[in-house]
Amino acid sequence: MSEAQTVHLSYDDGARAVELAREAVESFVRQGQREQPGSMREAFYARTGAFVRLQSTRGRGRLRGCAGAWDTTEQLGHAIVEAAIQAASGDSCGSEVEPKELDNIVVSVCIVSNTVITNDPLADLEIGTHGVAVDRGNAHGWLYPTLPVENDWSGAEFLSRACRKAKLPPNAWQDDDTMVTLIEGQVFRERVDGGAVEEL
Repeated sequence: MSEAQTVHLSYDDGARAVELAREAVESFVRQGQREQPGSMREAFYARTGAFVRLQSTRGRGRLRGCAGAWDTTEQLGHAIVEAAIQAASGDSCGSEVEPKELDNIVVSVCIVSNTVITNDPLADLEIGTHGVAVDRGNAHGWLYPTLPVENDWSGAEFLSRACRKAKLPPNAWQDDDTMVTLIEGQVFRERVDGGAVEEL
């Protein structure tokens, strides 16, 4: 296994990360503008990746957008803004988030704290701790770390679904020419009831 640098956010920094993502989504959806991070907290100057996930609270709740990067060299504040805009755009889930949806969307942010390239994905994967990225040739796919907990997936199913997202065979994670990266991250999320941001 090989490891990258470690980044850890305080609760206050995590809450601000969610707030920044929300501001970026609303600015993009309402005005078509790119929100600037402004005066950033010290932690937001770290060069690490981030993912932003948008979930609807209507009906059974559906994914409205998810975007980001785990291997970016951008400063965290800018990575959050970029991921938020991409998640709200039509490129994420097929249709752009509309202004009328904003009050019924829950924003969550995953801050990449560490990455591990593994030769034994199933043994090294920790459900609830790791997201997964799969790369082979021009095929790339990744999945958010909270997904297997939310959907009661096994480690093997999580890896298989990451492969399918990359448009690879479900068992491609077992092949030597497939690179599997485990992504450790802190996940902060708005509460459906409007209460304080929670760390998952």
